[in-house]
Amino acid sequence: MKKVLGIVGSLLLVSGSAMAATAPDCVKTDKAQIEGLFDKWNDSLQTGDAKKVADNYLSDAVLLPTVSNKVRLTDAERVDYFEHFLEKKPFGKIDSRTVRLGCNKAVDAGTYTFTFADKSTVSARYTFTYAWDGKEWKISTHHSSAMPEA
Repeated sequence: MKKVLGIVGSLLLVSGSAMAATAPDCVKTDKAQIEGLFDKWNDSLQTGDAKKVADNYLSDAVLLPTVSNKVRLTDAERVDYFEHFLEKKPFGKIDSRTVRLGCNKAVDAGTYTFTFADKSTVSARYTFTYAWDGKEWKISTHHSSAMPEA
């Protein structure tokens, strides 16, 4: 009986160790760091380079953009969207936001306003979801929709 219990105990220790080894390590972050990811994204808009903007997104990220009816699911589709969006020379400013933090994930949702080179503006609601890819925070989902009321 002791031998059976010893074997069972050893199996539990091994499987417990195996489970601990596969559990994800949560990367430490805070609200300020996640807020800074919008600034990084907005700075990439200022370069005028659609590829640099698209590099902020995971390769399988979902982009539901403000000024297009097409869902963008690939790097090429996101680059295509930003090539057209960047022609207007947008600059974004957060008007209100709520940040939620999780294990290797974060959400930044609120409202922002874009001002374009011609001085026109568009106010929109947004949600950015971020995921830690093992090296850095990347956008996993970005939804933006123009405000329905003037």
